[in-house]
Amino acid sequence: MIGPPIGKPEGDIKEYFHNWLNNDGYPFWSMWENVKSWWEISELPNVHFVHFVNMKKDMAGEIRKVAAFLDIPIDESKWEDILEHCSFNYMKENATASVPLGGIFWEGGAKTFIHKGKNGRWRDVLSEEESQNYERIAEEKLGTACAHWLKTGEMI
Repeated sequence: MIGPPIGKPEGDIKEYFHNWLNNDGYPFWSMWENVKSWWEISELPNVHFVHFVNMKKDMAGEIRKVAAFLDIPIDESKWEDILEHCSFNYMKENATASVPLGGIFWEGGAKTFIHKGKNGRWRDVLSEEESQNYERIAEEKLGTACAHWLKTGEMI
């Protein structure tokens, strides 16, 4: 059974964030357990981490890394099409085909799921103290290396 669409958080976004942080992923699932479970198997040969910040910095380089990891040769004659089809704008315009169940979980559909494609929007919402609290909890729950990767996309 599929529940009602997931709408925008009701009320104050900061209150929603604090509920999410203090209740480990409220109202959905454990964010920390999800990340930690993948981090614990990150050294396996069939696991490859891709971070959004790195995709934004160098999408072409990250696509080439994924192709190499999967041992899939890139047809250079199709490279420009690959880049276009992996772009945020293309994915947003064609979201219904790639979002789980065509986006029925989200109020506004698939284009709501693929939202703005920007990093660091939280900086305009959370105070320095709130950000530091999140980072402290992330390190406590995930360990230094995983928390650092989650924040920056960099392995240490």
